[in-house]
Amino acid sequence: MILCIETATTVCSVALCHDGKLLDKEESTDDKSHASHLTVFIEDILKRSGTEAERLDAVAVSKGPGSYTGLRIGVSVAKGIAYAADIPLIAVPTTELMYNGARKSGDYDYYCPMIDARRMEVYTAVYDKNGNEVKTISAEVITGDSFVEILNRGKMLFFGNGAAKCRDIITHPSASFDDSFIISSKYMCALAQKAFDSKKFEDVAYFEPFYLKDFIATIPKKNILGNIK
Repeated sequence: MILCIETATTVCSVALCHDGKLLDKEESTDDKSHASHLTVFIEDILKRSGTEAERLDAVAVSKGPGSYTGLRIGVSVAKGIAYAADIPLIAVPTTELMYNGARKSGDYDYYCPMIDARRMEVYTAVYDKNGNEVKTISAEVITGDSFVEILNRGKMLFFGNGAAKCRDIITHPSASFDDSFIISSKYMCALAQKAFDSKKFEDVAYFEPFYLKDFIATIPKKNILGNIK
């Protein structure tokens, strides 16, 4: 029994899996809802299944790349559960679980998950139809020449919350786009089970999310303190 947590994007999603199969899930697409929803979703799912955290075999978390705040919340909660229940922590690359969710959506040679970053930048990777990583995870500024070498070799599906803004930039005839794809913790089940079977666990004390880029703090446009007298 593995609890799966996905908070790398605007989606807050929790799933309970057994032997790699989905038993139950809860999720919200409300932006910035992770802090208020995540622990409630976990409590609801465990209560419905009649399971306590101590009876879980492991907890799995989407490790990134993605939203700095979302990843920090998801990993913090996963580490807290793993430590308190004394169970293993599993980390699943966010782009890999996205591929796992999109691979049955059509006959494509390559799959390119895209997570929205700033402006025309995305966090991305490329997988072939057998799940092999042919382009490692990176932060990419999208231009008309992006992925052209891979597109010349076969049909590729671009999907995820960063794909829509690339549709008018990547115009190669081998490129297809799926704007409807929504990331979900349910796509982690088989991957988490595979990691559990091979005992691929993280160090609960030292594990950190895969942010890919350093966090950049912004200065508020309004001087709130200056208005207080």
